[in-house]
Amino acid sequence: MNKKRIVIFASGRGSNAEAIHEACENGTVNGEVVGVICDHAGAQVLERARRWNVPSTVIELKSFENKAAFNDALLEAAVSYKPDLICLAGYMRICGENLIHAFPNRIINIHPALLPSFRGLHAQRQAIEASVKVAGCTVHFVGTGLDDGPIITQTAVPVYDDDTEDTLSARILEQEHPSYVRAVAAYCRDELTIEGHHVSGMHGHH
Repeated sequence: MNKKRIVIFASGRGSNAEAIHEACENGTVNGEVVGVICDHAGAQVLERARRWNVPSTVIELKSFENKAAFNDALLEAAVSYKPDLICLAGYMRICGENLIHAFPNRIINIHPALLPSFRGLHAQRQAIEASVKVAGCTVHFVGTGLDDGPIITQTAVPVYDDDTEDTLSARILEQEHPSYVRAVAAYCRDELTIEGHHVSGMHGHH
């Protein structure tokens, strides 16, 4: 089976990106990271891409007149890499509808909460403030809303009485990497279904 072409969108340190790249390298995932798209010129994930010898594209909102122009540039960059799958790895923006419509069921994200609880930023802080006993992470297909779209996998993580946002975030992050890799591996084996229908990375190659 041909390796799937994976593009990673990231904004920061890229630890989930590293986990996905490593899983491609060691054969856990039948794919290869063919590009990194980043919305911050100083992000650590760009260093990782250089180390992997993977091309990267930096597209910063401040370089554009408006959000629409920024979203158009992101789409153009994504299309140029011909991805089978786009993985959002610590990407801090809501994807433009143009991107989502161009890659239906081919964009996945990881969120540090058990969706649909605690959408948006600071999910771990939200969990602590709500005094929940169980938190976790969710890998999901990206819809047009905030942290919505069909769920692929969820991993539960306990919350302890003395947890802070930082300690809980660290415990969730330990589970994020294997959860995301499992989801990407299943995608690259064409094993994921949405509402009973198989999702394949091949749909977009007309």
